Amino acid sequence: MTQPAAQMSPSAQEAIVEALTQGLSETAVTTMLAQNFHWNVTGMAFGPLHALFQEIYEDHFVAQDDLAERIKALDGHALGQLSAMLDRSKVDEHDGHADATTMVSALQKAQETLAATLAEAGALAAEHGDTLTEDLCISRGQAHEKFAWMLRAHLR
Repeated sequence: MTQPAAQMSPSAQEAIVEALTQGLSETAVTTMLAQNFHWNVTGMAFGPLHALFQEIYEDHFVAQDDLAERIKALDGHALGQLSAMLDRSKVDEHDGHADATTMVSALQKAQETLAATLAEAGALAAEHGDTLTEDLCISRGQAHEKFAWMLRAHLR
């Protein structure tokens, strides 16, 4: 049964906020990763990769806001410190000194990590009847799986 955030138990809200914060942290790190690679990609695939990396970071920038606003709707605190996000993220930052294949591979792994993190958050939300968070997580997970597929296609 669907349960509004205001009627959820405090422990359920805390658990969901924690899961969303993990997703927000990884999204923020991946946003910067994609923008870094957008700035620094070179080589024969420059044009399509430059455009794809931009599509990814623009998508993720909007997603950060969606995740943070859902955290706030659940009476949580939206983490806004980059250092704290880096500390908890399963996605690593990169200095941008790499060939295009390395960039694509790193960003593909980041997308797969994000999809898994949001699938876990969505499952937790479903367990507590929070269909709004579940829907957000499903939508974002689908976006990350699509980006992972698009990046994998460049590696074949």
